[in-house]
Amino acid sequence: MERHPSRHPERPASLNRLAFTATAHCLAGCSIGEVLGMILGAALRWDAGRTIAVSVVLAFIFGYAFTVVPLYRSGIPLSATLRLALTADTFSIIIMEIVDNGIMLVVPGAMDAGLAHPLFWASLAGALVLAGLAAFPVNRWLIARGRGHAVVHALHASPAAPRRGEHAKDERSDQHQTPHGDRHA
Repeated sequence: MERHPSRHPERPASLNRLAFTATAHCLAGCSIGEVLGMILGAALRWDAGRTIAVSVVLAFIFGYAFTVVPLYRSGIPLSATLRLALTADTFSIIIMEIVDNGIMLVVPGAMDAGLAHPLFWASLAGALVLAGLAAFPVNRWLIARGRGHAVVHALHASPAAPRRGEHAKDERSDQHQTPHGDRHA
């Protein structure tokens, strides 16, 4: 019996796997911002409103940064990476922030426990896990429709993705078109 080489040397990742990866990636960035905000609020003895506001802002900054930085380092222009991050991460971050901050608010004493108290850390860890679980189906739904992190994954997989300093090739001819619309041979 003759062995045939695989027709698909790289099998595409399953929808669930892509959604899990996107959720974990987003959760990592959001968690850094969320934890920093909660630590600041607890250390500075801020009220719950100020602590949550700072945590949300930092979660968005770090969540977007986890998408922007690798894309930018791969040569994609900053404006494109920012648009991709906004498209890929916004819904996921919103859901995570609603869930994790909501849990921190409803767990009695969690926001006032202080950094040395296990209640603070257990509540925050549990809130982040539940936030990731809540965001997973949204990321899966977006990826299934070619949105969200599907766009980012497709860009990583595409050798033809536009890179900084390159001009888009005009498919109607062998000329290249600059970002200003000028054509050059």
